[in-house]
Amino acid sequence: EINFDRQRPAAVIDLTKVAELEEWGTENGMLRIGAGVTYSRIIDELGGRLPGLAMASRTVGSPQIRNRGTVGGNLGSASPAGDAHPPLLASGSLVELASASGSRRVPVGEFFVGPKRNAMRNDELIAAFLVEPTRGPEQFSKVGTRNAMVIAVCSFAIALDVERKRVGTGIGSAGPTPLAAIEAEEFMAGVLDESGLWERPADVDPNAIARFGELVAAAARPIDDVRGTAAYRRHALAVLARRTFTWAWDERRRSA
Repeated sequence: EINFDRQRPAAVIDLTKVAELEEWGTENGMLRIGAGVTYSRIIDELGGRLPGLAMASRTVGSPQIRNRGTVGGNLGSASPAGDAHPPLLASGSLVELASASGSRRVPVGEFFVGPKRNAMRNDELIAAFLVEPTRGPEQFSKVGTRNAMVIAVCSFAIALDVERKRVGTGIGSAGPTPLAAIEAEEFMAGVLDESGLWERPADVDPNAIARFGELVAAAARPIDDVRGTAAYRRHALAVLARRTFTWAWDERRRSA
């Protein structure tokens, strides 16, 4: 924002010496991850517990960027194309905001309020985000104009919570904010429940998987821009939704 002269703050505070922002731990069954924990650390230290977020982290920029960049920074910019946002939505994360007067936690689905706008007040900073360790298979995939160092044309994340019989989704770069495909989540969770597949994993009806993709695409609110058309983004999201669900369900069947 400063580099492109969109903002001219009177002062800039360097938070890299605040050690607490670079810590992570557990709290009431959730992982509390400081806003200064880098993508590389998420991949190396938390990949087994947060596989969807680790997958997304591997697609961020270059190794140098992953060694410096953070999910906290991604949340702060509130870009619709932020790679970390879809897996955070799919897993039902919380964002912890802190100020001199105290702290509060905001569901990630309520944190994004508009294009590059979030729910932070002027006196707040992002202290951490909280997310439950995986309760089932998670997947992330994105489409870009090349394989690395690229802003996503669109992206999608899915998280299967086997214990709670829940399907979580997250859509990136296909709306004014990152989005969850609520109708698609409810549809697929219902299909798996009514067919008894949560308990006894087997093949899922291909028509149901296709319908899931259609509902994900319908949940998006894309625009035409230099990276792609709205129509292409909807098509790509349907494909990503079908693929990631299939990958996640195959993993569920192997682990059952």
